[in-house]
Order: sequence, then structure tokens, then C-alpha cells
Amino acid sequence: MCTSLTYTNKNGGHFLARTMDFNIDFGARVMLMPRNRTVQGDAGDFTTKYGFVGAGRQLAHEMFTDGVNEYGVGVATLYFPDHAVYQQKADAGKLALAPADVVAWILGNANSVADLQAQLKNVQIVSRTAEFIGVIPPLHFIISDPTGKTAVLEPTGGDLHLTDDPVGVMTNSPDLHWHLQNISTYGMLTNVEQPLQQYGNYQPETQGPGTGAIGLPGDYTSISRFVRTNFLKHYTDVPETTAETLNLLQFILNSVTIPKGVKKISSGQSDYTEYRSYMDLDGLTYSMELYENPGELQQVALTADLLNSVTQPVEYPLNHQPRVHVLNPEQVAK
Repeated sequence: MCTSLTYTNKNGGHFLARTMDFNIDFGARVMLMPRNRTVQGDAGDFTTKYGFVGAGRQLAHEMFTDGVNEYGVGVATLYFPDHAVYQQKADAGKLALAPADVVAWILGNANSVADLQAQLKNVQIVSRTAEFIGVIPPLHFIISDPTGKTAVLEPTGGDLHLTDDPVGVMTNSPDLHWHLQNISTYGMLTNVEQPLQQYGNYQPETQGPGTGAIGLPGDYTSISRFVRTNFLKHYTDVPETTAETLNLLQFILNSVTIPKGVKKISSGQSDYTEYRSYMDLDGLTYSMELYENPGELQQVALTADLLNSVTQPVEYPLNHQPRVHVLNPEQVAK
């Protein structure tokens, strides 16, 4: 169960950020994928044209859950339980993709949201078990590019197509159309203090700033996370620089980050935020923030040198140790 959002700062920089929430530790690493790589996918081989970087694992084959490619196309996969419908097999002449291979295929082959839409007529997602979790994962996908165009791919049976996402936010089930209709319920929420009504001869005293957001849902359901993320995205002050934008995105995701133990599933396990990632779609950087090491962004830049020189996937080691900046080390050492 995850939350994702796109963001555009004052300088026109476009970003895609997400939480990865699940009950199994994926052991995700930041992985670089070279150009022209043939992937032995769970539903058949496919070849990438473009290089990309993201959260990946080198298992029986390369698998990614989110990332950004050399054209600034960013993709994130999110759980879509009880709504995802896949084909049993692909029609003749169409590429068959397993759900867990969709992110890698998009990042490796689409140079824009519009380009992806044109290619989807030749692709079908088929029911295949994901090796790492041992189930057929019900997934949908959010895709954005440097123009700010954002869409959601929701396989619900039949031909694949993209749905425009006018708010640039996605969580889990239900589908995007349902979420967009639901936020009308909260359309009166605001970031300014609301005046209090007088009751008879009694005028209640103000409770102070924040009353405009009374009623904003605070639980961890997909529905509430969608509403909360939209509210924060809409009302936060828009930053200018990349560093300021990444800092703001961390604050927004704080509101939907799930600590271990507070969201139990039927098996007794706990969904929690394993990592958060931040994709700069203009600067072509991918940053990961781990549950064990919050606050530190561990980043790989998709440079021209990397794209032109790397021929095999590269996994970058991550620091899982929390960092504390001691301000008086000379005193602590005594």
C-alpha cells in the first residue's frame, strides 16, 4: 500500500515522489539499468532502449518498483487490490508483460507519457506470479514526464490505456475516478482559520489556526491518504529550488508514512513504509530515503557518462544506519 504525488516548483522543475508501503521487506536497492538491455521477464523477454535508475533488485531478472529514465519519465507502481484485472495470455502480436515487469518496460521504452499511450495498444499485462512475494500482485501505475503530464495506468480488463490524473496524486484502491469523486466530500477544507458561529448569546472562543482543516482524515487507508496528500500538495508554499522541493516532498510524505506496527493486515503482519523515493524528472536524479535511516537522501544522478559507459546493471550499496550529527563531539568523547 503506497502513496505517490507529482510536484512542480516555481522554477518549473517536475518531480515524482512516493512511499513504498508493504509488509515484506523488498530489500530494495538503487539500481542503474543500461540502455539496450534484454530482460528475461516473467511473461517473456523484452528489450529496453533507454537507460534508467530506480528502486530495483537483481533477482532471476531485473525488477523495478519505481524510477526515472533518461528522458525524465518517472514511474511508480502501487497496489491495486480487488480491482486489477489481467489477461491470461496476450493476444497474437502483442507483448506480454507480467505485472512486476511493467515499470522496467515503461522506463526502458517510453520517452513521454504521450509516447507510452501510443505504445500501449501493442501491450497486454498477463497474470504471472512475482518471484519475490510468490503471488500475482494487483498493481496500477502512476506515470509523469518533464512537461508535468501525469497519468495512471489501471489494468481493469480489456485494452490498456492511460487515464489523465489532474491532481497528480495516487494511492491504492479504489480506482482514480472514485478517488477524484471522493475528494469533493472534502472540498470545503482550507488552510485558513474559520470563523466560529454564535449560538444564542454565546460566542465560542477561537481554537486558533488550523480550524479550516478540521475533518481532514488522518488514518492510513488509501482513501484518507489520497485526500490528505491532495490537501498538503495544494496548500503548501511552493518552493523554488530543487533542494527546497525535495525538502517539501519529505514533509508531505511524512503525513502518510507508516511506522511499523500501526497498520496490521489480516495475516497479523504490518504494512510499513520501507522506503520513500524522490525522482527529479528534469535533473534526472533518483533519491531513496530508507525506513532505518530517515532524513538522509541517498541519490544517483543519471549522467551522460553513466548512460554512455555502463553496459550491465549496477546496484548501489545503501546506508541503513541512522545518522546523528553530534554538535559537541569533544564533550561526548570525554
